[in-house]
Amino acid sequence: MSHEPYYQRHLFFCCNLREGTDRPSCNGKGASAMRDYAKPRVKELELSGEGKVRVNQAGCLDRCNEGPCAVVYPKGVWYTYVDRTDIDEIVEEHLQHGRIVERLRI
Repeated sequence: MSHEPYYQRHLFFCCNLREGTDRPSCNGKGASAMRDYAKPRVKELELSGEGKVRVNQAGCLDRCNEGPCAVVYPKGVWYTYVDRTDIDEIVEEHLQHGRIVERLRI
């Protein structure tokens, strides 16, 4: 039995929507739209599938106060982002080439 991880990298987007409070939430800042953008972008670059990359949504990752957040495992690298350009940089630099995007790192 192999002990290799099923995915080389796993990108989780916090897609929590918090209503009725002053506390911020990632989905209130467009997280689902950015996840929906990242998934086909990863496929377009042929990065998706077993042994490669998976993009998922997550419930609250408890870092919503730092802006919309995402995390890449297995290294546990946390990112924030503003727009598709930032998502492209995370996908192309980190997921494709294994280079951490320091300017977006939390």
